[in-house]
Amino acid sequence: MKLRISCLLLMTLLGLSSLFAQNKVGKEYFLPQDITYDEGIPSPSEVLGYEVGEWHVSHDQLQFYMRTLAAASDRIKLEEIGRTYENRPLLNLIFTSPENHKDLESIRLKHLANTDPIKSKNLKSEEVPMVLYMGYSIHGNEASGSNASMMVAYYLAAAQGEQIENMMENSVIILDPSYNPDGLHRFSTWVNSHKGINVVNADPQSREHNEAWPRGRTNHYWFDLNRDWLLLQHPESRARVAQFHKWKPNWLTDHHEMGSNASFFFMPGVPSRNNPRTPEKVFDLTGKVAEYHGKALDKIGSLYYTKEGFDDFYYGKGSTYPDVNGSIGILFEQASSRGHSQETIHGRLDFPFTIRNHFTTSLSTLQGTYELRNELLSFQRDFFSSALKEAAKDPVKALVFAAEEDRSRTHNFVKILEQHDIDIYHLASDLETNGHSYAKESGFIIPLNQRQYRLIKAIFEQRTTFTDSLFYDVSAWTMPLAFNLLYDELDQKQMKSSLLGDPFNPEEKPKGELLGGKSAYAYVFQWHEYYSPRALNRLHTAGLRIKVATKKFSNRAGQEFDYGSILIPVEGQDLSPDEIHQIMQTIADEDRLTVYAMGTGMTEGISLGSNSFRPLRKPKIALLVDGGVSSYEAGEVWHLLDQRYHMDVSLIQADRFSQIDMDKYNTLIMVNGNYGRLDAAKLKQWISGGGVVLAYKSAINWLGNQQMGNLEFIRTARDTTETDLEYVDMQNKRGAQVIGGAIFQVKMDITHPLAYGYTRPYMSVFRNSSLFLKKTNTPYRHPIVYTENPLQSGYISERNLESLSGSAAVSVSRMGGGRIIALTDNPNFRAYWHGGSKMFMNGIFFGSIIN
Repeated sequence: MKLRISCLLLMTLLGLSSLFAQNKVGKEYFLPQDITYDEGIPSPSEVLGYEVGEWHVSHDQLQFYMRTLAAASDRIKLEEIGRTYENRPLLNLIFTSPENHKDLESIRLKHLANTDPIKSKNLKSEEVPMVLYMGYSIHGNEASGSNASMMVAYYLAAAQGEQIENMMENSVIILDPSYNPDGLHRFSTWVNSHKGINVVNADPQSREHNEAWPRGRTNHYWFDLNRDWLLLQHPESRARVAQFHKWKPNWLTDHHEMGSNASFFFMPGVPSRNNPRTPEKVFDLTGKVAEYHGKALDKIGSLYYTKEGFDDFYYGKGSTYPDVNGSIGILFEQASSRGHSQETIHGRLDFPFTIRNHFTTSLSTLQGTYELRNELLSFQRDFFSSALKEAAKDPVKALVFAAEEDRSRTHNFVKILEQHDIDIYHLASDLETNGHSYAKESGFIIPLNQRQYRLIKAIFEQRTTFTDSLFYDVSAWTMPLAFNLLYDELDQKQMKSSLLGDPFNPEEKPKGELLGGKSAYAYVFQWHEYYSPRALNRLHTAGLRIKVATKKFSNRAGQEFDYGSILIPVEGQDLSPDEIHQIMQTIADEDRLTVYAMGTGMTEGISLGSNSFRPLRKPKIALLVDGGVSSYEAGEVWHLLDQRYHMDVSLIQADRFSQIDMDKYNTLIMVNGNYGRLDAAKLKQWISGGGVVLAYKSAINWLGNQQMGNLEFIRTARDTTETDLEYVDMQNKRGAQVIGGAIFQVKMDITHPLAYGYTRPYMSVFRNSSLFLKKTNTPYRHPIVYTENPLQSGYISERNLESLSGSAAVSVSRMGGGRIIALTDNPNFRAYWHGGSKMFMNGIFFGSIIN
């Protein structure tokens, strides 16, 4: 009998050990137990067949559960607000009472009235429904958020009692279970495929905890979507921000993970690093709700911290974008188990525990925001009415901008503004101001007397003074500079209502045209427009022989053609004149270009048969990826070529370079990364044979160390004047020398192939490194250099600014029959840096003709 009891006890202990090893806990581990739950609402385990936290939920499983839950609950309306690049649905679950669902649109409009400075005057906060937006795991490998969203959704659907009923009656809760479906799915596949079935391995060195490149943090093109709320370059962001402005929530949550040896963080962040455009009331309310988080985490014994490490400065993140839009954004950061369990300095960190912390603070958010409901609604009303008062005091009354030579670049910028609920107008007439000319056909104007005043100022401002010199993200993002637009501020005297033309229509697009009909001789188009590279790629793909103008010329009608204009002769081609004409019409229609049919080679300046027209070869592009290569910057190149210009690019693993047949390519792109294991001898041989390397940031440092590119760098001397320093200040002192992201001016030689298509010699570049390239005395080697006073927006230390001023931004070197084009900065930063796209594409298309 004793033996039997001992066996049963041993079996029980082994069973408990097995459950622990598999991270298997029931829903009771997460849910409050002082209320009842509707038994007709299915829990995640009942639908998926495993307990939350036992496995990492894949996106298809996540959406299946959410769809099942929505079908079972009359508190839920399920909306698909968009699709990812990989065609995964972006789902929102809208929770409110069944009665509210019957009249949801009128409730939405009543809430929106609270954001209208005119309509809100007659509204009382207690009569306005509150809207809460709860979002999870914008970084796909920070998966505890999306896994917690299942329990949050279950709670909102199944919880019973007066408190939840009152909340549903007076609130609308929008739950976004996965901000980044593609990344979440990539990560879940990795960790689930490396999980032990009987024993979960917690060793941080185990393969489960060390994802393969590019990891699951990012979306399909390896972009960090939590930097895209303001920039709106990706479908996930555009869908999310459209939903944001459709509802204008009072509160938005953003659930993340951080290093495994941390604990749990919630806003507010470091007070000295708040954006000065954010009203102080935002931080006051954030602090009030933080008390609820602290109490909730105290109750379950979780360690946490606040007011450290993270900031509220860059408006392109989920936790800060709401702050400049009449809402309040909140960041949560949970120490990550990365897989199913991991050893940490605090002991073993299990996946269910990380999920529980996010679930717990989701509930404390619900409680805190509901109990502060009237304050939140009053703040939102006052935010927009006070914006108009601030605009009235501002000596600047409007902003005017254009890129006259590039309508598509301007249009792409305006589309972003429109998505942020900003009112934009076409210019009603030509305008001369501050020495600049704006034509009504290409110019736009934004009056500042509108409720989005603060956001407009944040998008256009050039800030160079700061309270704190440390930044969690970039210190500048001035968007007209990123788009290389000409823009000016208009004061009271300059701003006239007669300047306001038709409102911008998001459905409108710049139109191209084919002038002169079908030609039997040649066609020409300028290189100014943003989509000119896409047009040139069409021609290459069609197998046409193409030339580029290295000098200016004009036709008999007096139309001037700039450096970089593209010539397509009709004779000597493998296609018929009719087929060529059809391609030219497609270019005009789809790439928005003006194409000129030429009837004669007799032109002013160079003739069409001149040797100053250089033949172009079709780029055959390889992009080094994997290994130590920056996935962000590699993804930016891939996205630019694939999405914008529809160009083929081979993604070549850097670690396999020695095995790759490089004869298939004539262009190699090297972004920021560690190339210590790359076969330098093979690369030298390939370049000497005619290959073009386009490299930037640390890649050019490696090239210089390998004696490729004749590159000389400026070594910034350390400051030795301060010797009596305290250890506690070390991090801040060193951090102040970091260029985390600022904007600088460069001067270009617009006769150089790398600057073809630019009509002004000055351009703005984005810099987030301390790599400084020396400008040598070799003529023509540095077609782009930093100006003597280059800082336009953002933070840089005086020591670094001194090194940067007058240094080279680009260096071009010859090696045998090939070329090395070295750039100190990333011209494709976060896909919104449209001003650098043309220069980068010039390196691809025209690199081989640089003499």
